[in-house]
Amino acid sequence: MQVTVHRKAHFNAAHRLYRKDWSAEKNQAVFGLCNNPNFHGHNYEMIASVTGEIDPETGYVIDIKTLKGLIKSEVEDAFDHKNLNLDVPEFQDLNPTAENIVVVIYNKLKAKLNAKFQLEITLYETPRNFVTYSGN
Repeated sequence: MQVTVHRKAHFNAAHRLYRKDWSAEKNQAVFGLCNNPNFHGHNYEMIASVTGEIDPETGYVIDIKTLKGLIKSEVEDAFDHKNLNLDVPEFQDLNPTAENIVVVIYNKLKAKLNAKFQLEITLYETPRNFVTYSGN
């Protein structure tokens, strides 16, 4: 029997959407206000969903404390109150769009989880704009 466990988290971060290889005019045309050279920020909300079999000994799919610790070390400590473009190595050459951020988070957490688990990450950039990634 497969069950999915969800853990919510949040982090606050600044970013700028732009491509170094494009002109200022093209960046402005494509990314608009999100291309502000002085950056802008979001209060990101994230849901990590782990699916697996229920362990007959513990009754858990995954110990939620384990998931909480992974999210803290791999996401919150790495991204919270950071400028994604300047402070987070994964975005030195990767545009920190919500789509790219969710893939980076997924890859960081998936690498630390037991391979028996399926993982899905949902990332809210605003209450109405969010993305989901499950490795596909």
